[in-house]
Amino acid sequence: MAEPNTPDIVYTKVDEAPELASASLLPIIRTFAAAAGVSVGTKDISLAGRIIATFPEHLTEAQRQPDDLAELGELVKTPEANVIKLPNISASVPQLVAAVKELQAQGYALPDYPESPSTDEEKAIRARYDGIKGSAVNPVLREGNSDRRAAVAVKNYAMANPHRMGEWTSDSKTRVASMSKGDFFSNEVSATLDGAATAKIVLETADGETVLKEGVSYPAGTVVDATFMSARALDAFLADEIEKTKAEGTLFSLHMKATMMKVSDPIIFGHAVKEWLKPVFEQYGDKLKELGVNPASGMGDLLERVKGEPEIVKAIEACRDQRPPMYMVNSDKGITNLHVPSDVIIDASMPALIRDGGKGWGPDNKQHDTNCVIPDSSYAPVYDEAIAFFKANGKLNPATAGTVQNLGLMAQKAEEYGSHPTTFEIPADGTVKMVLDDGTVLHEHKVEKGDIWRSASARKAPIEDWVNLAIERQKATGFRSIFWLDETRAHDAELIKMVKPILEAKGVADKFEIMAPREATRASLETITKGENTIAITGNVLRDYLTDLFPILELATSAKMLSIVKLMNGGGLFETGAGGSAPKHVQQLMEENHLRWDSLGEFCALGESLQFLADARNNEKARVLGKAVDAATQGILDHDRSPSRKVGEPDNRDSHYWFARYWAQALADQSDDADLAAHFAPIARALAESEAAITGELAAVQGRPADLGGYYHTDADKTAAVMRPSETLNAIIG
Repeated sequence: MAEPNTPDIVYTKVDEAPELASASLLPIIRTFAAAAGVSVGTKDISLAGRIIATFPEHLTEAQRQPDDLAELGELVKTPEANVIKLPNISASVPQLVAAVKELQAQGYALPDYPESPSTDEEKAIRARYDGIKGSAVNPVLREGNSDRRAAVAVKNYAMANPHRMGEWTSDSKTRVASMSKGDFFSNEVSATLDGAATAKIVLETADGETVLKEGVSYPAGTVVDATFMSARALDAFLADEIEKTKAEGTLFSLHMKATMMKVSDPIIFGHAVKEWLKPVFEQYGDKLKELGVNPASGMGDLLERVKGEPEIVKAIEACRDQRPPMYMVNSDKGITNLHVPSDVIIDASMPALIRDGGKGWGPDNKQHDTNCVIPDSSYAPVYDEAIAFFKANGKLNPATAGTVQNLGLMAQKAEEYGSHPTTFEIPADGTVKMVLDDGTVLHEHKVEKGDIWRSASARKAPIEDWVNLAIERQKATGFRSIFWLDETRAHDAELIKMVKPILEAKGVADKFEIMAPREATRASLETITKGENTIAITGNVLRDYLTDLFPILELATSAKMLSIVKLMNGGGLFETGAGGSAPKHVQQLMEENHLRWDSLGEFCALGESLQFLADARNNEKARVLGKAVDAATQGILDHDRSPSRKVGEPDNRDSHYWFARYWAQALADQSDDADLAAHFAPIARALAESEAAITGELAAVQGRPADLGGYYHTDADKTAAVMRPSETLNAIIG
């Protein structure tokens, strides 16, 4: 059971633009909710908050804070859970190090992040920090499977106001490159456990056996995978693609998930940095090591470490001149694709490139065709097929396109995102074995030093829940429904063995198709091009990729998606869209005091959360609030009150004023609850009558730098002053 003092709705405290927006929006939500007797509390799952909670013994009593993530992890296992989760930082090492340094500068006596731990103490500190890296939040909170789709109002608006799409031509040189051998896809093995088991992972070498991980427990029916990527094959592939890119006259780009895949993808990213600068590493390897260079930290960190070594800097420049032009994160500032591992996230970068007609920004600040390098071939065919489709058929028309909804298997750390503790960079040639407690060798691979080996699993109960959720959704919509599963892939083959019997037992096998990702991509694009709709039923990684790909094509952004997680024990988790562009938004706010973050995802999640609360607690006032939120969201769209991208024009804070105004008006106009109508009528009147004063006060602060007191750990008072600059609005809202 939840604690007696648990608020009716828990709103997560996160990072970057979504958290700044919360400083403006949350006071409005709390004031409106209180009128219906609904309490709204917060839990801190931000990167800074997680760091502080991890090292209490280093901090003063005043600096300490509870482990809110752990508390939320328990709450989501209860029927009472009602959580609105905003996008949080999934930290790469550079982000983690930067956050630690910022906190230290603010007086938090935290230990440094040990990049090369040697003592037992350093190893222990490193292990605690590693628990914060990557997707540390989502596996804890996602005790249910994902139902993500465009809200009807959002989809209707996008069709009535189609966004700009780049032109595709049949002679575009843009393509996807991925490994044909030696990658995770080609080396994968999988098995379903008949009974509960505990496993250990060992590396057998000529010098004996090393235990990489022990005590890995699985319940009966778990699908357990193992695979590895050959470092030798990876390096050869990268070298070949660099040369091919130069010959083709396109941009070289690497698309990874170095935040979520916090062990494997940073290593792969490091291989790309090292291969790109191969002549430099060959000539100055010892010196680079002495300077503390770690290729996995990116070229930005490398350049900072060698800036006092003119000979190396000159060698880097000479190497760059021999390479093809690189896809840029920020052409004006010279920030390349390989600068920071967390700067180019595949699920955001590839859809944006496809939306723009296959064009990426080059160092000349112009758009060019691009070689999109995605080393592992597991999901690269999705993007490859999308590019092939648009080359042949031209750009998608958002005004007439149907929609792709997604049901994603993610509960209880399902699939690759659960692989972090069982992912290893192999220290020596040998054989990796997964050995069960009865001595059975479940999986084994012959590996070489530097290979990346990983195991992942998906439990039976979440898989069954996922299939049943798909059956419910198909019945509710009648849409074409496709399981994105490849019978030639080991993991997917095991899932198919579980999916088919459930569909047959429920008598609905004829209503579903099973296709490999490439074929499912083409089928889905063909379907939405005709103006029809489809449901993609996918595993965890594809869930992440597709709920950016299709929304970015259909809506221009994935931040406006409705994301409902039906928790397996009866609670609800309501996610608010993607946060990939949040860093750029914060930068603009700090430079110009303009926040272009769009809170539409938060509005959608709030409406669903209130409706869920009404059903769970039989709270009709909450239901009235929720219906009014939906009306306010429609008002934002109908009257184009979303934030502008340009300074001097309405921003996030303006959209919150309009949301409050439309929400109050909807509550004043409704006839289901007279008390609420009477309460909100004067608020609605005051907000309408004060429009000029409020919008004027909001506009007056733009165009100057804004002081937040930090980036990862902002000062609450300074942030409130920046995000709530209208005294008139504050006086009305409270």
